[in-house]
Amino acid sequence: MDKQKETIEKRPPVVVIMGHIDHGKSTLLDYIRKSNIVEGETGGITQRISAYEVLHKNEHGAEEKITFIDTPGHEAFSKMRERGAQIADIAILIVSAEDGVKPQTIEAWKTIVESKIPVIVAINKIDRPVANIEKTKTELAENEIYLENYGGTIPFAEISAKEGTGIDTLLSLILILAEVENFTANPQTDATGFVLEANLDPKRGIEATLIIKNGYVKSGMTVAVEDTICSTRIMENFLGKMIKEATFSSPIRIIGFNNMPHVGGEFKAFAKKSDAEEYAKNWKEGTINATQSKQGEQSDKKIIPIMLKADVAGSLEAIEKEIQKIQHENAEFKIVAKGVGPITLSDIKNLSTDGDILIIGFNVNIDRSATEEAERRGVDISSFNIIYKMTEWLEEQMERLRPKIETVEVTGRVKIIRAFSRTKERQILGGKVTEGVINLNSIVKIMRRDFEIGRGKLVNLEQGKLKTSTVTEGLEFGMMIESKIEIVTGDVLESFSVMQK
Repeated sequence: MDKQKETIEKRPPVVVIMGHIDHGKSTLLDYIRKSNIVEGETGGITQRISAYEVLHKNEHGAEEKITFIDTPGHEAFSKMRERGAQIADIAILIVSAEDGVKPQTIEAWKTIVESKIPVIVAINKIDRPVANIEKTKTELAENEIYLENYGGTIPFAEISAKEGTGIDTLLSLILILAEVENFTANPQTDATGFVLEANLDPKRGIEATLIIKNGYVKSGMTVAVEDTICSTRIMENFLGKMIKEATFSSPIRIIGFNNMPHVGGEFKAFAKKSDAEEYAKNWKEGTINATQSKQGEQSDKKIIPIMLKADVAGSLEAIEKEIQKIQHENAEFKIVAKGVGPITLSDIKNLSTDGDILIIGFNVNIDRSATEEAERRGVDISSFNIIYKMTEWLEEQMERLRPKIETVEVTGRVKIIRAFSRTKERQILGGKVTEGVINLNSIVKIMRRDFEIGRGKLVNLEQGKLKTSTVTEGLEFGMMIESKIEIVTGDVLESFSVMQK
């Protein structure tokens, strides 16, 4: 018993900020990041980070850690909660003293209540000339959000995210609430936690940001997220610096997943790769069995999310009705965000990156910054001014995105014997066909230690300095491949065919 007690330690809180997109969430996160991360280190952050750690002195003067996560909005947070992922320990509901309570504020509040995590209200924009703090508190009470000394027990802070006023008070409230809630974890067990963000980097492969909720992870372990796995050989902290180990409440990024892990999925770390593979295999088999047993009981349709902006509320309502009419036996559209007015940067930033999403504007302008952000995320914005044209387009998208039976068959394997020269996107290699046939212009998977690290296209094949279009099993040959991935001796190229129905 005593040994067990020794392994339980206080865990830093993981905090999420939620509320109306225009009430200052991003400004608050930026201010906290810039003012509470060690000076000089913030300059090292070259990309948008979805989680970071800050230090703040508690009531006894000792510095304590707080982890902030930046979710793309309550829609994504809801999705995580539905998957059983209690990523955050504390929620901050931000509301503008200038605008008061808005529908999105209430939506965020409902999500927080359903997640059953403690909450602090941050009344922002108190520096604005038309700010009315008392009116905001009254509006909160009218919506059954009862603050301390205003009929309830919810702690609150009056802040200006722009000026920094009240931020120290807010951070102190977080530490006090964390003390009351007594978040603990075991530093001696293998790490578990959740996936906050996942994406495909063209140079590095599939990478994910994880939040550790218990235990530790170190270099050389293997992480499993449902049926996907990844080595912790390349592990970075939130500043993008390589690290050898990390423990609870820390955000980490690891690179090299064999498949895209689900945002909100639970991860587990294993000392042995074979244990991680067994876990992933069992998870997949369990999912297949569960799906089979539920057939006929509930819909297994794929959800295709839509963000919709229209010129007027009437158009919005009409378009929604048209969208509901477009059905398929194994897919359906779901409007995850909607509104009246132009498509803005905030609209795009507030979207989840998980899965295919269609962004539609009807008779509205698109801000240039929104277009740039959409391009950065690799999503398209589609504009229409005639409803039936939009409906036809949506029917095409349904056909494109609906689940199809897909069979992937390996048609040839090449072992790389020698790497010669390389430019930015082309590389000359020598290899041997160990199985099947290799054809010119084939798209190939680049495999390293049984994991796919990228893809390439064979743009030239040569045998005995003569160009050829086909190389058969057992023969050595030279090739030129188009790929951003650097291929090394020992890598394997797999050509394949895909059949869809």
